[in-house]
Amino acid sequence: MNSTNRVDIPKTYTEPLASILNNLRLERIQPGLYRGDNLVQVTGRVYGGQVFGQATVAAADHVKRTLDIDDDERLCHSMTAAFLRPGRLDAPLLFHVEQTNDGHSFSTRTVHAIQDDNVIFSARISFQLRQPSVSLGLTQPEVTGPDNLRSSVDYFASMDHWWAKNMSSTNAIDMRWVEGDIYAKPDPVRRPHQYLWLKSRSAMPEGTSRTVQRAVLGYSADQFMLEPAMRAMGLHWMSRNISVATLDHEIWWHRNFDMSDWILADMTCLSAQNGRALCTASFFQNDKHIATMNQEGMVRFKHLSSSVPTE
Repeated sequence: MNSTNRVDIPKTYTEPLASILNNLRLERIQPGLYRGDNLVQVTGRVYGGQVFGQATVAAADHVKRTLDIDDDERLCHSMTAAFLRPGRLDAPLLFHVEQTNDGHSFSTRTVHAIQDDNVIFSARISFQLRQPSVSLGLTQPEVTGPDNLRSSVDYFASMDHWWAKNMSSTNAIDMRWVEGDIYAKPDPVRRPHQYLWLKSRSAMPEGTSRTVQRAVLGYSADQFMLEPAMRAMGLHWMSRNISVATLDHEIWWHRNFDMSDWILADMTCLSAQNGRALCTASFFQNDKHIATMNQEGMVRFKHLSSSVPTE
């Protein structure tokens, strides 16, 4: 495929980041229509963060080409998304981008991810010109730094388990939990809160746009946003009696950041009921509040234990 038919994203040859960035390098089919492939997943279904990141890139490229402006001249600042159907790994995704609005300062795009003529994901993404303004934000919490915490990369590499081996080779994000991870065992405290450090395992390539940085943060977050709810319920990712899936996701990007450097996520479960959980997260880098996310997801029990609180 001629590279001019794809969204321009700087390359790296260091895996697994190379595969993630290549996955975001969407093919332009025609104005307003993009094609994306799927990352390999042991779950057998398309990873929600992949679709989130690809939709961000598709909308940003459409704004750039429609208005004939430079990269990041209008930066994405918010997205509201709904995950409507699980996606299959054996079929590509088509991203249909609608030009909802282009104003003096803001642009809005509606993006639908389509597979086999079915919409599996829908999002509204807003972009804004950089403008002078008062700057306020939350204060970064003081917690144990990442250098003193166990790396998810080392943890997965040390496990003799097919799922861990897959995560070790395919997950481009290094994650470090202040309260300890909940992959193989639950949090004994059952707290509805966690602090998590994250960054890309290898450096983002030189010339990476701010838009791609934001897309990669969205890609990363879908894998841990529901963990505060799981902690509070005494669950872990290898629990056999649960079903977890994203229903909807909101993100507000406040400030620029670099995924190559450590980011702190301050995360809380706000509510859980009727098989759903709502979690929120504030993200910080170098003492700056860079993003805020909300995610509601399905957290269902196949066999509800008496130890799990219900209404």
